Amino acid sequence: MDLNPHAEESYAHPRICLFHVLFKAAALAFYILSALFVDSFVIIFVITVLLAALDFWVVKNVSGRILVGLRWWNEINDEGESVWKFECLDQESMARMNKKDSWLFWWTLYLTAVAWLVLGIFSLIRFQADYLLVIGVCLTLSIANIVGFTKCRKDAKKQIQAFASQTIASQFTSRLQSAFSV
Repeated sequence: MDLNPHAEESYAHPRICLFHVLFKAAALAFYILSALFVDSFVIIFVITVLLAALDFWVVKNVSGRILVGLRWWNEINDEGESVWKFECLDQESMARMNKKDSWLFWWTLYLTAVAWLVLGIFSLIRFQADYLLVIGVCLTLSIANIVGFTKCRKDAKKQIQAFASQTIASQFTSRLQSAFSV
């Protein structure tokens, strides 16, 4: 039991939070610092995209599920249409999610995309079109996670609202039936 109700909430999953931030920072840091130490565009491209892909995978499959209780994926059905699939924890589990974990997840998700966008603008200003390719891939992976998790969060809210409405309606009808079944 917490004796101090005003004590600041700590991270529930500090290791997951670390890796959530680590791959984002590694991709950005390598891209920025590589200009100082590496002369080969191919090496910069491969390592930066590899780090961004690892970040994409970790966010989509690990930290999204653990830190915010959400998971998404996209499938192509038999008709060749893209179908979004969403998975979220139940209402009770979602209510217990750690606020600091959630805050870190969402802010780093958006700030990483903004950082890649700013780096893209710098590359455009410096007329480095080849580096725009690296940034384009990394920005695409970041935006894919933003879109996927935003759609998943909206879907989860709809599911929670539908569940709450259904629960209230069933309680109302059961009380109404018990009132008239004297």
